[in-house]
Amino acid sequence: MTSRPAISPLVVFDLDGTLVDTAPDLVATLNVILAREGLPPVDYEAARNMVGGGARVMLERGLAASGKNLPTPAVDALTRDFVEHYAAHIADTSRPFPGVEAALDALAERGCRFAVCTNKLEWLSVRLLDALNLSKRFGAICGSDTFGVSKPDPEILRRTIARASAGNGGAVMVGDSFMDIATARAASIPVIAVDFGYTDTPVAALAPDRVISRFADLPEAVRALVGAPRAEFQTNG
Repeated sequence: MTSRPAISPLVVFDLDGTLVDTAPDLVATLNVILAREGLPPVDYEAARNMVGGGARVMLERGLAASGKNLPTPAVDALTRDFVEHYAAHIADTSRPFPGVEAALDALAERGCRFAVCTNKLEWLSVRLLDALNLSKRFGAICGSDTFGVSKPDPEILRRTIARASAGNGGAVMVGDSFMDIATARAASIPVIAVDFGYTDTPVAALAPDRVISRFADLPEAVRALVGAPRAEFQTNG
């Protein structure tokens, strides 16, 4: 009797706005940096949708919203200040979205493995997930600095999958924005979008393969896109 290798689908998650509600600490950091420049704070709801492109992109968006145009060296310096402050307050109020851990447990029981593919710096991503006792669940945690590319470049997703994969079974991306959907499409990977993340455009309008409104629905969405999580043994005559 021989067996086929166990199918172990890889579920690759975006981090900010998908796994973890990080906007409170990110927006607070943005407004600290803006205040140092004598600029007014950005409204929370507006700043929430500035999350997703990494620290520098969020800072640039915040400066633009405040009508401030700074030369590149000044933005470089403020980005370093942003990262330093954020690192010290990375999990003050950031928490996993409701149902994350239960969904990961359910998927793991079905043979799935997990990775993170984010535009957050890798060390910040690891620090956040460590603080939330989640990092050990992921076979790879890859950020914008891990491979020198960022979403929506599909190479970051392909390399994350390669780093995390130890078997076969395919992969699926889970994200919250155009950035994630575009990345998955370019990498020819099916994509599930959560509709509670950080985006100006409703994710349903971006045509992901599935949209979910709660993590309780994630296991079924994954099953529908990558098939049965485990192969059964076969007997060869």
